Amino acid sequence: QVQLVESGGGLVQAGGSLRLSCAASERTFSRYFMGWFRQAPGKEREFVTAIRWSGRTTYYADSVKGRFTISSDNAKDILYLQMNSLKPEDTAVYYCAAVTSYSADYRSPRIYGLWGQGTQVTVSS
Repeated sequence: QVQLVESGGGLVQAGGSLRLSCAASERTFSRYFMGWFRQAPGKEREFVTAIRWSGRTTYYADSVKGRFTISSDNAKDILYLQMNSLKPEDTAVYYCAAVTSYSADYRSPRIYGLWGQGTQVTVSS
């Protein structure tokens, strides 16, 4: 069973930056999209960004466009989320996820079959 492990969360002041990482326990597992989602207390899990693993096309939620960047290190097979200009409303548990086949609904958490355990990001005002 492939596992995804996130790291890099923490506490940061508004306007600051953090970089999250997501590593897979098996580097050769098949995936079509990988994405980052977040869930704040009392709210549903929401789409943040995704990357098509072959071709590297990226997609962003409007709320993070221009501030967050999804990328991957092919050699290390690690997924990253660079978060700049952080706002208090970005506070949430951040999850990386993977889906093995194409879906036009890549923004929906329901299509992702593999999830990490999550990492807390807290942005203070």
